[in-house]
Amino acid sequence: MSKAATFDVDPSNSRQLRDWDGEHGNYWAEYADFYDRSPAGYHPALLAAADAGPADRILDVGCGSGRLAIDLVRGAPGARALGVDLSTAQLNVARRRAAGLAVEFIQADAQVHDFGAAAYDLMVSRTGTMFFGDAEAAFANLATATKPGGRLAILVWRGLAENEWLREIFEALRLGRDLPMPPPGAPGPFAQSDPAMVEPLLAAAGWSDVAFEALDHSLWLGPDADQGTRWQLGQSAWLLAGTDDAQRATAAANLRALFAAHQTPDGVRLSSAAWLVTARRAD
Repeated sequence: MSKAATFDVDPSNSRQLRDWDGEHGNYWAEYADFYDRSPAGYHPALLAAADAGPADRILDVGCGSGRLAIDLVRGAPGARALGVDLSTAQLNVARRRAAGLAVEFIQADAQVHDFGAAAYDLMVSRTGTMFFGDAEAAFANLATATKPGGRLAILVWRGLAENEWLREIFEALRLGRDLPMPPPGAPGPFAQSDPAMVEPLLAAAGWSDVAFEALDHSLWLGPDADQGTRWQLGQSAWLLAGTDDAQRATAAANLRALFAAHQTPDGVRLSSAAWLVTARRAD
């Protein structure tokens, strides 16, 4: 972590703060354009589901470098947005991108931050809500901040078996080792992959009319195998913790071979699968 937190952070999110307000978040800020281009196939559907209007107050949770909040405000002149994230570096990128727009970005833990009662018409997130330490408490806090009848639109990953990109990257970097996966519901990319768990979680937190739309798009993983390999080795460095130089060289070669096999005229692409989850704030 770059500095001691000067805002309220739930203890269950202390690990997330350490990661995202440290080297991991700095890396995402450095490659902000790559991280935005990667899931761009999902962006139009998420914007359409959010359906931002000109009078809307929008809350973007886990906003990262700000692309979703910025595009929603650009598409609905008169709307205003607040983006919240744990990463100082990504928030700095977001603020530069949003110059002149009605978008504010603050460092906050959305699980416990006081956003005000019924202050927002729309709550959105692009793969950000999966990392809450206590998802029920977080969604309840966000429901409190949303007007009765207000909307929720979030994108979360479906399971590992349906996400070729992550499954194949894991395999390339596994090197014969067992890589432990977080248990169901634990913070991580698949924390909200099961609708049978997510629907009652949202209902208990104060959301109604919960719906899941399955979306499938390829993810862009770099302009070519060499650049994609460099980017993903930095992104996935934690998978190589404890390995030696020879093992890391093998992992890099495995990853480059994977990406070379999936090179297209539009860069390296592997398939992915997500849920577009929508709901309304219960009256």
